[in-house]
Amino acid sequence: MSVDHLHELLGLPAVDFQSGTDGGPRPAADAAAWRVSIDAYEDEGTWEEEFNAFLDEVDPAGVRALIIGQWGESYEEKSSYPIGLVIAAADRLTSLEAVFVGDLTMEEAEISWIEQSDVTALLDAFPALVELGVRGGSELVFPPAKHARLRALTIETGGLPREVVRGVLESELPALERLDLWLGVSAYGGDANVPDLAPLLAGTRFPALHHLGLRNSEIQNEIATAVASAPLVARLKTLDLSCGTLGDEGAAALLEGQPLTHLDVLDLHHHFLTEPMEQRVTEALAPHGVRVDLSERCEPWDNRGPAGRYVTVSE
Repeated sequence: MSVDHLHELLGLPAVDFQSGTDGGPRPAADAAAWRVSIDAYEDEGTWEEEFNAFLDEVDPAGVRALIIGQWGESYEEKSSYPIGLVIAAADRLTSLEAVFVGDLTMEEAEISWIEQSDVTALLDAFPALVELGVRGGSELVFPPAKHARLRALTIETGGLPREVVRGVLESELPALERLDLWLGVSAYGGDANVPDLAPLLAGTRFPALHHLGLRNSEIQNEIATAVASAPLVARLKTLDLSCGTLGDEGAAALLEGQPLTHLDVLDLHHHFLTEPMEQRVTEALAPHGVRVDLSERCEPWDNRGPAGRYVTVSE
């Protein structure tokens, strides 16, 4: 499955900004999540020029959500380029509450080609930010940060470096309610392991957290086993272990661990469970009102068993 462009951010519909467009009236500045992007192969202008046009043509003081799309040849230019321009306009973007960096599809760049940078610079520049999203793990840097208002953090990668995980978990984010980490595979830099997640699973970080996604991992069974006894889980409303290599062994660990009947949602879509295990999970949780997503059962490549399992997004 490929990664699509965002459809919304901060609950606002994503709208592509096009400079000088005559395609009719634009929505109000605060009524859309504005995607600023260029076509690296067809557009003659630069992302800087497009962003400057955005600031001139859409009231920047009203903009609440900004999506940074393709900013050029993403494998040649790091995200520090567009991030720096956004930060330089902080005194004009006075209502900004949400930023997503790297909203590129496979047609624009494989997720492993997206060259990221230190995205915490956005947290420093925008103290009112409540949502931050990032796509791409190459060159991604996330040193421990402090932010009083951030409520949602999403990092989508085909391989999430251990140092990024540690930086996130050492951050002081007292308002954080939603955390989604796409851990990926070791072949693309995903070297974080279960011990790296221990501070999170212990429940001593992020006191407001009620949604946790540890997704798209080649060690999904090990993660499920750790989650099964993790103190954090008791205060979650939604748990997302989807898009990875989860098999019967991981699902059994979830069922044999602490009760999950308090959850609103358990998302396990894209999995390698057998039909009998699917039934066990459903029968254990659905009667308690838990919405269990067991869609997209997968088969291992080349009948190789567990060694043939695969994540949703890697390269």
